[in-house]
Amino acid sequence: MIHPSTELRLVDPVIGYGVFATEFIPRGTVLYVQDELEIKVSPEDYQMMRPEYQLTLDKYSFVDPYGIHILSWDFAKYVNHRCDCNSMSTGWGFEIALHDIQAGDEITDEYGLFNLEYEMPVSCSCTNCRTVVKPDDIDYYARKWDRRVKRALLKFNHVHQPLLPHLSTDVLENVTAFLVGESPYISVANLKRSPSPGAAHHGIAI
Repeated sequence: MIHPSTELRLVDPVIGYGVFATEFIPRGTVLYVQDELEIKVSPEDYQMMRPEYQLTLDKYSFVDPYGIHILSWDFAKYVNHRCDCNSMSTGWGFEIALHDIQAGDEITDEYGLFNLEYEMPVSCSCTNCRTVVKPDDIDYYARKWDRRVKRALLKFNHVHQPLLPHLSTDVLENVTAFLVGESPYISVANLKRSPSPGAAHHGIAI
């Protein structure tokens, strides 16, 4: 589920659609939650799909640590990548605003956390554009991304959180415990897909 103060707009004919803020959203705001309505496609079901459906799923879904494709039921699936993104997935799975987002700004994300199985050329027009998002980006950039996420999380309890009711009880308790120093921070590396579909995934605490 995407933050309610957003809307779908056409970016341009090449990029297609994107998600834009309709009002000011401060740093530390939860922007996306994987709620109970999200569509989940197992690796086995994915392999049984016709190629045209696989391509659609590849474009609009992300892959969780267990190899499951998650397809958003709302327009969260239209959030575009940008190498200097203003939103990022946390190790707990929800996405958070990395800095203040003004009304009219496009909400952008880091696709390097989405367990891509192929390299994706990008042209962000930002000064630090990587030009291609690679499947192993998470191995190289996790600590850098963690620093950005940690700074945003410090604002978690100080901003309005419309999506708070949609966070699971376990996630909310863990984040709250981290913020008061009773639990370790969970790295974004926790989002990396396990080597094998049946393998247990262990979060990395920092």
